[in-house]
Amino acid sequence: MDEQITTQHRAKIRIVRSQPELNGAWSDTLAQVDRVNLGQLPQWYRVIQEAYGHTPLYLAGETEAGDHAVLPAFLIRSPLFGGVVTSMPFLDSGGPCSSSSTLSQILVTSLLNEAAKRGAHRIELRCTAPMDLPTSPVGDKVNMSLKLPNDPDRLWQKLDSKVRNQIRKAERSGLSIEVGGGEKLHEFYEPFVHNMRDLGSPVHALTFFQAIFKMFENKAHVVLVRKDAQPIGGLITLEFKDSIIVPWASSLREYLSLCPNMLLYWETLRSSCLAGISWFHFGRSSRNSGTYRFKRQWGAVEEPLFWYTFHTNARPSGQSSLIDRRAALLSNLWQRLPLGLTRWLGPQIRKYLTQ
Repeated sequence: MDEQITTQHRAKIRIVRSQPELNGAWSDTLAQVDRVNLGQLPQWYRVIQEAYGHTPLYLAGETEAGDHAVLPAFLIRSPLFGGVVTSMPFLDSGGPCSSSSTLSQILVTSLLNEAAKRGAHRIELRCTAPMDLPTSPVGDKVNMSLKLPNDPDRLWQKLDSKVRNQIRKAERSGLSIEVGGGEKLHEFYEPFVHNMRDLGSPVHALTFFQAIFKMFENKAHVVLVRKDAQPIGGLITLEFKDSIIVPWASSLREYLSLCPNMLLYWETLRSSCLAGISWFHFGRSSRNSGTYRFKRQWGAVEEPLFWYTFHTNARPSGQSSLIDRRAALLSNLWQRLPLGLTRWLGPQIRKYLTQ
């Protein structure tokens, strides 16, 4: 049942708390708007609730004239970082979806009010388009995207000779690629746990990925790279409209000299071309970072992301700098922990880290 929050009689606008379904009013609204991003899909409502138990704050708005808008978000109460409302946690994108900019602004205002009522000190909006808001977005977050040809040979010819040589090196080294569904998650997860520890980042719970495959069904795939029979890396793809999106990928560091990531991405790109996919989204990077340069070498171009952060009156003095210090301390400590401990403890911390 939707829970009404407010009705603005002068503008004839009704805002409600929503429980989105795969086939319902939420999906109908998304179908009416050209610019829809992955984080706005209704599947995440169940994924994040089932995996981590966070409180959904999904808002929907409508006008008497027939305009509709939706805004997904979650309230995350962290013992380390306090209450945060994010649209959307763990993803590159979120924010309001509507053909009416006015209605989008009203939804954001409603979300800010809800966050303040619930004692959240920070609100994060991860938009793929700029909004007229009283704060500036982070300037260096970009999604890296590649327009795909129908023929993978055309893409191959466009690649730099260094990239092609690294792919050939991976093939000569005896690496192979295997594609599957949720049954491959355990093999993806072991290298992923190892790599996240080395990067100083607590790992997502396996149940988080299992919930994704449960909700996205045949739109989600695991791509593994093997050395002989051993999985040494992998990535997860989600199919969305005419695009393939890669939100998570990793390979074991001790095998990087064999170029497993090059073969992993090439085979995923090649199969996407053959399947008639129009766009390949490599995911978020900070401009000029190592992952940014890795994605650029495939011919990917920047699509700017507009990440806005608001602070409520509930924010204690010095909260932002305290959060940054705690995060840096956690990262340095994490790299020194035994792998088994990070596998057990990581999900219990990761569930509170919105990025």
